[in-house]
Amino acid sequence: MKTVENLEEIKQQRTKGIYLLPNLFTTCGLFSGFYAIVAAMNGLFTYAAIAIFIAMIADSLDGRVARMTHTESEFGAQYDSLADMVAFGLAPALVVYSLALSHLGKIGWLAAFFYAAATGLRLARFNTQIGKPAADKRYFQGLPCTPTAGFVAGVIWVQQDYGLTGPFFNIVMGVLTVSVAALMVSNMRYRSFKDIDLKGRVPFVAILIVVLLFVAVAISPPEVLFVIFLLYALSGPVLWLKAKFGLVKK
Repeated sequence: MKTVENLEEIKQQRTKGIYLLPNLFTTCGLFSGFYAIVAAMNGLFTYAAIAIFIAMIADSLDGRVARMTHTESEFGAQYDSLADMVAFGLAPALVVYSLALSHLGKIGWLAAFFYAAATGLRLARFNTQIGKPAADKRYFQGLPCTPTAGFVAGVIWVQQDYGLTGPFFNIVMGVLTVSVAALMVSNMRYRSFKDIDLKGRVPFVAILIVVLLFVAVAISPPEVLFVIFLLYALSGPVLWLKAKFGLVKK
């Protein structure tokens, strides 16, 4: 006859395993980030930028798949955070360093390190807030690391398409790298879009806008993706300025 202690032991043994499906997407994101680093080391910066975007897609799916299939776990959450550090912290920093910041000497690698460190701090702050009541779930505190990596990848992809090189470009990349890293650890608010009801009805024009956006990305991926993530990165300072001058509620 099974006692309560035996049942608890069986339950603990069952929880020792890990869920395969959501962690496959997390592994895909980790692999894409690692590949981006390898591609940059071999001078394949376009492939490196695309790999970062693929990591972003995988990162957006793992959590949703886990919730849809009821396979959330503490292991998955920790694994996802570590994979994010590689794909959206180390990969963008090392890719942009290989492309431009290496020409700036000590300042260049310090800028790249600052980006990687800011990503780690951003993820650590986010992890400590999990499970705690948020002041407003409609907003993130600081620029999330995923769109930050998307912005850096977008800049790199545009640079490769237009052949932008030279000392001036390297300096601009250094300034951009430090700026977006600072936004990650700032207290500026960014829309999380968690208040959008994807299951509810929407106006017909909303579907049309989504279709046009997909068409635009398909026609010119580097420019469109760069503009999208640039606008999102700038939305934080814009909201801060509006709140500072009393145009919106804090």
